[in-house]
Amino acid sequence: MIVKGFTGGLLLVQLVAAVSGKSTPLYKDANAPVEQRVKDLLGRMTIDDKMAQLMQGDITNWMNQTSGAFNYSGLVTNMEMKAGTFYGIVVFEAFNYFQGFILTIFLVGYPVAWDWIADNIKRAQDYLLQNTTLGIPALVQSEGIHGFLVGNATIFNSPIAYGCSWNKELVQQMGQVIAREAQTLGVNQLFAPVVDLARELRYGRVEETFSEDSYLAGEIGYSYVKGLQSKNVSSMVKHFAGFSNPEQGLNTGPVHGGERELRTTWLPSFKRAIIDAGAWSIMAAYHSYDGIPAVSDYHTLTEILREEWGYDYFVMTDAGGSDRLCSYFKLCESKPLDMASVTEQLLTAGIDVEMGGGSFNFQKIPELVKSGKLDIDTVNTAVSRLLRVKFEMGLFENPYPAAPETKWHSLINNAEAKQLARDLDKESIVLLENHKETLPLKKSGSIAVIGPMAHGFMNYGDYVVYQSQYRGVTPLDGIKAAVGGNAQINYAQGCERWSNDEAGFDEAVEAAKKSDVAVVVVGTWSRDQMQLWQGLNATTGEHVDEDDLALVGAQGPLIKAIVDTGVPTVVVLSSGKPVTDTWLSNTTSALVQQFYPSEQGGNALADVLFGDYNPSGKLSVSFPRYVGDLPIFYDYLNSGRSIGDSGYEASNGTLVFGHQYVLGNPLPWYPFGYGKSYSTFEYGSVSVDRSTISASDSSVTVSVDVTNTDKSRDGTEVVQVYVSDDIASVVVPNRALKGFEKVVIPAGKTKTVKIPIRIEDIGLWNTRMQYVVEPGNFTVLVGSSSEDIRGNTTFTVR
Repeated sequence: MIVKGFTGGLLLVQLVAAVSGKSTPLYKDANAPVEQRVKDLLGRMTIDDKMAQLMQGDITNWMNQTSGAFNYSGLVTNMEMKAGTFYGIVVFEAFNYFQGFILTIFLVGYPVAWDWIADNIKRAQDYLLQNTTLGIPALVQSEGIHGFLVGNATIFNSPIAYGCSWNKELVQQMGQVIAREAQTLGVNQLFAPVVDLARELRYGRVEETFSEDSYLAGEIGYSYVKGLQSKNVSSMVKHFAGFSNPEQGLNTGPVHGGERELRTTWLPSFKRAIIDAGAWSIMAAYHSYDGIPAVSDYHTLTEILREEWGYDYFVMTDAGGSDRLCSYFKLCESKPLDMASVTEQLLTAGIDVEMGGGSFNFQKIPELVKSGKLDIDTVNTAVSRLLRVKFEMGLFENPYPAAPETKWHSLINNAEAKQLARDLDKESIVLLENHKETLPLKKSGSIAVIGPMAHGFMNYGDYVVYQSQYRGVTPLDGIKAAVGGNAQINYAQGCERWSNDEAGFDEAVEAAKKSDVAVVVVGTWSRDQMQLWQGLNATTGEHVDEDDLALVGAQGPLIKAIVDTGVPTVVVLSSGKPVTDTWLSNTTSALVQQFYPSEQGGNALADVLFGDYNPSGKLSVSFPRYVGDLPIFYDYLNSGRSIGDSGYEASNGTLVFGHQYVLGNPLPWYPFGYGKSYSTFEYGSVSVDRSTISASDSSVTVSVDVTNTDKSRDGTEVVQVYVSDDIASVVVPNRALKGFEKVVIPAGKTKTVKIPIRIEDIGLWNTRMQYVVEPGNFTVLVGSSSEDIRGNTTFTVR
């Protein structure tokens, strides 16, 4: 155990204050209003104090990431310039494959000992409170999109996976668990959730998003923020805004779009997670939108976020994102980097805090203020936003909320967390096909488990720590645990995920032939946060972009070889984005989509395969038939997808030519909201509680009776409500999700499902770029997916 604490005492100024009996400063009065505390503290700060609040430090400045050794002088030096926030895990250097140079990047990928982290967070907070003039505690930061990013914390399934659960309550519980695990070691801010949208599927970070749809992404993001912050851990919503639709699908690339598209498509999920949920911070994105870098976009950062939405807290750059203003966007000199220009552009646009990973440009603040090039009011505004968060979180009263070491293992990755990971994972699995009721499987006989993703490693998405892939329940593990000694399991890998080599096919075919059924697990793969940046192969993840969404290497031929045995074949797609192997639909006996799993992924999959859980997942993203069909999102604007005849290749090889497309179909392979169950559900007539409403009304409630026709099995249905504006003043989406409810319906029973639709959500941005709910008729479409509409009704806005 590293020795805790410091030698030495308080600064002279603190001793003098104590001896002279001065009263407690207002900012330290927990009962004073937050705004008065902010004003009081700000008035006591020097320009250097203010600068230090606005740059991010890092724990490795005073902790050796290899040995854990403490460096007091490194702590002092860090806090002189970077005292407001610090990254609480580990920073590594990595090769930049875009430009070919070494840079510092926040990989946080090495699973250092918990006590190293907790001890050195405590040292830092103690130093700030006891050895600085004003005693301002820091926000301690880490990642958390599907789990607290530290070794042996609970790993939940990836965001694109739990987006398919459509279960807001479980997501909120997940946020609470992640917060508790982070707080246990003293971390009080997490960089999550990601409410970007999955509308460009070539882009590598699809797995980090919840959905292609802004409403669903907003609801999941809202639930995550509420869960996290209910435990007093700050959420940092990212990446503001419009980031995930880069040109050619290339990471950090420019995004093209106009004001109406920005407001209609990209901003609603952010507003829901930031304003409605009350997120304490935001991360600005790397990209440019319509030619303006997100980090220097006064329109989005100030005019929309602050002036329209009334946001009072701080916005931070992404790692190294400030330098991009010069080095990538060419808005200032990069050799040498014009740090003063970067500082002026970012602060005046509305960025408040500069993350590490770059040049720490904000160190120029004092000289810019002194020279008159930067208004001190701009600096004060930025500092106030950060201080406001600290006061509202109660950090001055409780700067170190970590649990005693004796309780760590009862709070991190405990039985409750593991069960939640399993529950959320199984509710996220989507049943795509189930021919001749192949599923659920029997827990007897002989079962082949085949495929490169079936065993040997956990196929997690990115943002897990180094070697996490060797911890967790694989599909093979889960299947074995489910059947116990009641069935024979025949396992064969078949092929490597990254290879065309078919040498393992014979073993896989033999395993299938001696089995009653074969489960083949294939898909895409990412890497942990060290390997991802070391240049190792991957097909998804940050900076890993694709121009082909089909299965890689020998995986497709492996499936065909197993199918050719005549043994019923269940294919499980373990992936971070949709794949486009459409032949799987009618070639295999059953097709299951499990986006990147949790540490309980194998158990969750077995729960679904054997019918211990009746599948209820619905796709949060549409599946294209071919990468050339992109974009494929369901909420295309009216006049989109005016489709005539579609060409195809017949089974005998004959080419049948069409026009949309010549040899292809622009409709999705599987649409948004799609997902089968082992039960079937019948919908009754759809009604609304009022047929005529005012634009100023709060909501209208949609009602429908849903019956589980299966007499022996309980089922869970996601009832989805889409709204179409019949006549509008501008071109609007053909339909848009505006409500949903996930309901458990007992066998043979009927439930009346009531779903409120917020009237403010059915408005549009008119020709004058004003948000209005226009008078007229609105069609309500209720169903089991965006295409499987079971009933409709109409209401009128007067």
